[in-house]
Amino acid sequence: ALRDWGHARDYVEAQWRILQQDSAEDFVIATGEQHSVREFATRAAEAIGITLSWHGEGVSEEGRVEAITDAAAELGCIRPGHTLVRVDPRYFRPTEVETLLGDPTKAKTRLGWTPRVGFAELVTEMAVADLELARRDALLRGAGFRSFDHHE
Repeated sequence: ALRDWGHARDYVEAQWRILQQDSAEDFVIATGEQHSVREFATRAAEAIGITLSWHGEGVSEEGRVEAITDAAAELGCIRPGHTLVRVDPRYFRPTEVETLLGDPTKAKTRLGWTPRVGFAELVTEMAVADLELARRDALLRGAGFRSFDHHE
């Protein structure tokens, strides 16, 4: 699947600019760039020191840990060979589409709005934030405290 991912900071700025207009209009707020779910997962893993290898196709596709750096290994729960990414059909939408891509031309020309946060920065920010939460939880558990299980 291909998606048009953008950062909330950019989208909030676009919303603010829309609200400054004298009259109501429709605008498409998007980056105008597409990236695959696989690319998102690969970049997120790389941002925290994990190299993935991909196996299978379609709903059978999996991303497995090929290599890991010390930063990610310190958590102790991720090892080479572990499956880190797997397709889960429970999350398919009834009217799932293969590709989503917005055209932000009107927002750029009429509002003077352009996204500032690129795809790579967005993914890195998200992955690093999640790793920090995992480190915090590992520290709590290691000291005998409870931490929440963030898995669904």
